Amino acid sequence: MTDQNLYGVDAVVLDIEGTTSATGFVVDVLYPYARERFGELLASRGGEPEVARAVAQVRAEIGEPDADAGRVEKVLGEWVDADRKATPLKTLQGVLWAEGFARGELVSHFYPDVIPVLRRWHADGVRLYVYSSGSVAAQRAWFAHSAEGDLLGLVSGLYDTENAGPKQEADSYRTIASDTGVAPGRLLFLSDRPGELDAARAAGWRTVGVRRAGEPYADADFGDHTRVSAFSEIPPLAATPPDAGSSS
Repeated sequence: MTDQNLYGVDAVVLDIEGTTSATGFVVDVLYPYARERFGELLASRGGEPEVARAVAQVRAEIGEPDADAGRVEKVLGEWVDADRKATPLKTLQGVLWAEGFARGELVSHFYPDVIPVLRRWHADGVRLYVYSSGSVAAQRAWFAHSAEGDLLGLVSGLYDTENAGPKQEADSYRTIASDTGVAPGRLLFLSDRPGELDAARAAGWRTVGVRRAGEPYADADFGDHTRVSAFSEIPPLAATPPDAGSSS
């Protein structure tokens, strides 16, 4: 990794795919799980507010205000194939994933180096937040149903592209900083995507790129962002340096 002084960090904001968890699990397990159930969800629960709002967003995005459930399902499938980070897709996936986790049909994946570090940071008083393209509902289910139990108690807040904005725009990170009340320079963002790290830095945040072997962005150019291959490589976090206030 490159050197970076990480003292002065009050809160860490976590990406999920490729950072805390394997992208392959999302693509190979979660995506098919939701895709197989889109049709039933749209047919039987289209009147539910969250579902209806997402369907209206799909229709608006494709410019087809009268698109029926079959057409909407087809578009959702196309977006899955293209790995589109479309908010209505993430909303509907989140509804189905949350139910799958609650029924015990799904258990979330975390890299083995992640949870011990999250627990240590939490114990040390570092606030933890999540910012993912997956919906808040999906994030909540993900952290509540890990192989090591419910981790939601470690997390102070959840952000997605709906309540914060697109992940490669600096204004999204300014929104999160304002909402958390943490000064931008005391926020640390962890992500596997250089474009997201660039946006966070443009908003005044500290950044660490997580480059894991086998992940889609493992060979990307991270520029001068600090880089690690595991959370265990991240230097200790603290509000002040260990020698603060000591006499020379």
